[in-house]
Amino acid sequence: MAYWLLRSEPDVYGWDDLVREGETEWDGVRNYTARNFLKEMEPGDQAIFYHSNKEKAAVGVMEIIRAWQPDGDKEQWAKVRVRPVERLANPVPLATMKSDPRLARLEVLRQSRLSVTPVRDEEWDVLMELGGAVG
Repeated sequence: MAYWLLRSEPDVYGWDDLVREGETEWDGVRNYTARNFLKEMEPGDQAIFYHSNKEKAAVGVMEIIRAWQPDGDKEQWAKVRVRPVERLANPVPLATMKSDPRLARLEVLRQSRLSVTPVRDEEWDVLMELGGAVG
């Protein structure tokens, strides 16, 4: 199983929208590097739902439930299907991620413009600890 971080602006599509819908297509990604990460995802992988812009915090855990499919008429872009797993008991703000030395190599901190980034196993464990995740 692999781990990921997927960013969305909460006023466009937030955690509560995902919970209300039960599952959704994670689409609209228009960056080649982020697209390539989407293409690496497999069902059963887990992802952090990160609210960008205003909130700037990890707020929940999602599961990838379907591998990538083309997003649009061509295979130039990709989308995956996700479902919510759990809301983090404690949202993990970007400032906390930046200040924790255990997360110094976290890709979202190194490539801050990417909306999709991988998360290493040890980083996932730290994020789950900081977020008070149950599952």
